[in-house]
Amino acid sequence: MISPFTNAALYDANMNRHVKIGSARTLAQSHFRTLRLGTPFQPRIDALALTNDWYNWAGYRAPHSLWDEELEYFAIRSQAALFDISPMSKYRIEGPDAEAYLDRVTLRDVTRLKPGRVHYTAWCDDEGFVLDDGTLFRLSPTRFRLCSQERHLPWLLDSAIGYEVSVEEETEAIAGLALQGPTSFAILRDAGFAGIERLRVFDLADFAHDGAAVTISRTGFTGDLGYELFVPADKALSLWDRLMAAGGLRGIRAIGYTALNRARLEAGLIVANADFTTAGHAIRADRLRMPDEIGVGFMVDPNKGHFNGRRPIFEARAKKQLRHVLVGLEIEGNIPAEHATVYCKKSQEVGLVSAAMWSPMAKRNIAIASLQRPYGDRVVDDLWVEIYALRELRYQKLMKRAKVVPRPFIKLDRRTANPPADF
Repeated sequence: MISPFTNAALYDANMNRHVKIGSARTLAQSHFRTLRLGTPFQPRIDALALTNDWYNWAGYRAPHSLWDEELEYFAIRSQAALFDISPMSKYRIEGPDAEAYLDRVTLRDVTRLKPGRVHYTAWCDDEGFVLDDGTLFRLSPTRFRLCSQERHLPWLLDSAIGYEVSVEEETEAIAGLALQGPTSFAILRDAGFAGIERLRVFDLADFAHDGAAVTISRTGFTGDLGYELFVPADKALSLWDRLMAAGGLRGIRAIGYTALNRARLEAGLIVANADFTTAGHAIRADRLRMPDEIGVGFMVDPNKGHFNGRRPIFEARAKKQLRHVLVGLEIEGNIPAEHATVYCKKSQEVGLVSAAMWSPMAKRNIAIASLQRPYGDRVVDDLWVEIYALRELRYQKLMKRAKVVPRPFIKLDRRTANPPADF
């Protein structure tokens, strides 16, 4: 029997014409091949993708894992892991007023950020609710690169009115890699990046590569020794090959997001729209968060001049109107409490776990949770999490005691060692 889809004709009402298509199987295969964009590193990543486990990162096809998510995590902690960060939003901001402009829209004091340095920052709307967090790279006195999880170009352009500054998205033009793990320094040195040992944490510098320049910063999202590399898109594959060739004897492996996510949780780092909802995505008012409610209140400098959200942030502090607190939890047992509800005295619901794992490095069951104040702030006793564990094809409800603990959950000396250790 001939399939009704074979050589079918689809009527396009808008264009008033017929579109001839092939078989349903061909159509489906074509659809899945072209579902998402590829990064400049995609040919190398696709060749290594044994698990074929993909997700959508800002419209790009990105791997949850490439070969084994457990071993990919251990590659971060014992070798060197290569992760494609090209889909991350990247903006080039430059001009005589670039410093003043960024000081106005972000929380931290940009006047203290010297050329050749990076800092972690965040930015808010006029009501003091966090729009996103990210990293700000000062490439020169008048040129910056802002990297973030979400897209912000319209907002950045609107905020630039009145400043002598240009704002341009360069997400597609600039490819990015994170090289993380104890052997990452040795790999960069062996790859011929002379002087890489001089980079301290949050330093950056340009190095020659394939007739162009690669910007390398001593930054990362793992809490480990690591670097991030940014290069023009047409030089991406040659950079990948250069690192892989140099790292063969140092255990370099490409990884996906699941392994990176585990490492960032151990480091106590947060992810926008995972651990908190950004102001641009929040539908309900109770989902909005101020900097103090997601653990980035340290960025707010009372001595700094006006910036977006300054007045409501300080009013909320003065009037004790902060409603939530983001905390680290240590939970009894070894079953991860992913998305578990947090209770006080096993009865009153007080919050939700956003990320959780059994940490091989900390040897603890850890989590990040958003709690309603005063819980997690002044009231930290008698906290419990409700976990549903699958055992022999049935879910069993477990109530496990939890305690508030400091973040990061692990602290590795090699991350800040100067010069880096030669593993």
